[in-house]
Amino acid sequence: MNTVAAIEPAHASAQRVRERAFRGATFAAALLVLALLGGVALSLVYGAWPALAHFKLSFLTREIWNPVTDQFGALAPMYGTLVTSLLALLLAIPVSFGIAIFLTELAPVWLKRPVGVAVELLAAVPSIIYGIWGLFVLAPVLQRHVQPWLIDWLGPLPLIGRLFQGPPYGIGVLTASFVPSRIVTMTSMSRTISEYSGTRS
Repeated sequence: MNTVAAIEPAHASAQRVRERAFRGATFAAALLVLALLGGVALSLVYGAWPALAHFKLSFLTREIWNPVTDQFGALAPMYGTLVTSLLALLLAIPVSFGIAIFLTELAPVWLKRPVGVAVELLAAVPSIIYGIWGLFVLAPVLQRHVQPWLIDWLGPLPLIGRLFQGPPYGIGVLTASFVPSRIVTMTSMSRTISEYSGTRS
């Protein structure tokens, strides 16, 4: 017996109404997300408009930031964001691939579950917690043990030596790259474990 024909017309009509309502609700939710993103963009443009109107495109090419003389430029924050993001990806991708291959292909069965749960829990930690950890825990370790070694051994090298010269402050591009690299690693590993568990089940 055809199941479609067995459905009563009243029930079929109610089902169609519910489907239209659900489709309309999801469409409205999608439009709301786009409207929120547009509102965020407009808010950013509105907040930055005085600087853009005063400095014009030079605001994006100047690195000076002096509130005393009302001289501002966004080049330094933009450069720092791009460099730390690139270094974070360079640090996170090999580690993520290594952990993923180990968990899915090499790890024993009894070890996959606890490690997977630990990765899921670490991926759920808010990014602000990782930032505080990087500032108060990771930065002093890098300042005392890692950066002096990098300055002594890599500082005299040509070309790349300039990247490792200077006093070991602890806070800088290296520390700022380690923190998002950990976030990227935990997030990618969480997705890998979830997809692997779904395919295995």
